[in-house]
Amino acid sequence: MMFRNTTAARRSASAVAKRALSTKVLGAAARPTIASRVVTKTTAQIAATRGIKNINFGGVEEVVHERSDWPREKLLEYFKNDTLALIGYGSQGYGQGLNMRDNGLNVIIGVRKNGASWKAAIEDGWVPGENLFDVNEAVTRGTYVMNLLSDAAQSETWESIKPLITPEKTLYFSHGFSVIFKDLTKVETPKDVDVILVAPKGSGRTVRSLFKEGRGINSSFAVFNDVTGKAQEKALALAIAVGSGYVYETTFEKEVVSDLYGERGCLMGGIHGMFLAQYEVLRENGHSPSEAFNETVEEATQSLYPLIGKYGMDYMYDACSTTARRGALDWYPIFKDALKPVFQDLYESVRNGSETQRSLDFNSQPDYRSKLAEELDIIHDMEIWKVGKEVRKLRPENN
Repeated sequence: MMFRNTTAARRSASAVAKRALSTKVLGAAARPTIASRVVTKTTAQIAATRGIKNINFGGVEEVVHERSDWPREKLLEYFKNDTLALIGYGSQGYGQGLNMRDNGLNVIIGVRKNGASWKAAIEDGWVPGENLFDVNEAVTRGTYVMNLLSDAAQSETWESIKPLITPEKTLYFSHGFSVIFKDLTKVETPKDVDVILVAPKGSGRTVRSLFKEGRGINSSFAVFNDVTGKAQEKALALAIAVGSGYVYETTFEKEVVSDLYGERGCLMGGIHGMFLAQYEVLRENGHSPSEAFNETVEEATQSLYPLIGKYGMDYMYDACSTTARRGALDWYPIFKDALKPVFQDLYESVRNGSETQRSLDFNSQPDYRSKLAEELDIIHDMEIWKVGKEVRKLRPENN
C-alpha cells in the first residue's frame, strides 16, 4: 500500500494528536482509543471522583474507572485483612498473580500439587507451604477465591470446591463462561457470597508485561451476586490490583458472549481465515511466497494495524494513497455484506451455548492435548507461516 506524501501524513497525525490533546481533563492523560470526548464536569466533581470519568463513546455515555482511583496505598489498606487465593496458574493466573504480589497484597496460589502449574509457580518464586498450596487448601485459606482455572477445569473441580466457599468469602472469575452456562458446566455459584468478575482484554502475558511497563491493560468488570453491598467496590479494587489501567462495566452474560464471539471472529478465527484466503489466491495466481506473505500479513501487522490501533481507521483512509483509498472504499461494503451473515451465525452459536458445549466436550477429553497438538501442527506446517518465519528474520530489528 502506498501512503500519501510524508508531509501530508505528518499533518494528519498532527491533527489526530491535537484532537487527543483536547480530551485531556485536569492533566489526566487522554486515551484516544477509548474516548471521543469527555463530558464536562466541574472541578470539584472531578476532584471528588479522581480518575472516574463519564465518557461519550459514539453517542453512548459510559462510566470509566481508572487506575488513579485505586493507588497502591489504597489497595494495601483495602485488602490488609484479606488473603487472595488465586486458583489456577495458567496465562491469567500467572499475570494476575504476579501483579498482585508486586502490589504488595497477600496472594496465595492453588494448583494441583507437583503438576506442571505447580512447577511453573515455583519457578516464579511461589513457595510451597507459604504461598503455594493445593487447590482445596488454598480455597479454604482465602477470603477471596479467584477461580482462574480453565473453563473445562472449573467444571470438573466445582463439586469439590463449592462446599469450601463459605459465606464470608468472595468468589471471583475472569470469564463469565462457567456461571452463565451453568446448565452445561454445572457451576452453580452460592447465593450467600459476593460473585464478581474482572476480565482483562488480553492474555495474561500482556496483563503482566503492561503492568511491568507501568501501564495497564483495559478490563471489564461485572457483579453477578451482591450480598454485602460492596461487590462492585471489590471488583473495581481487584481490577486495579491485577493490573488494569482502566475499567468499564458489563455483565457476566455480555462478557462471555462478546469474548467467545470476538475470539472466533476478528481476533483470531476470522482474521486467520482471511489471511489464508488472500494468501492462497495470490499463490494460485503465480505470486511468490514472500510477496504473498508481505502483501497479506507483514504489511498488515507491521505497518497498517499498529496505525489503526493508535489512530483509527479514519486516519488510515486519510494517510494512504488515493488509489488505495478508492479500492478500500469500494470493497469494504462488499466484505461487510458477505461476512455479516457469518458473524450473525457465529453470535447465535455463542449465545445459544453451542460453542460452550463444543469447548467442554473437546477440552474434557483425556486425550484433548494430543488432539489439540495435531490441529496446531497443521497450522504450524502451513506454507504461509513457514514463510512468515523467514520474513520476520528480515525485519530491521533482527539484523
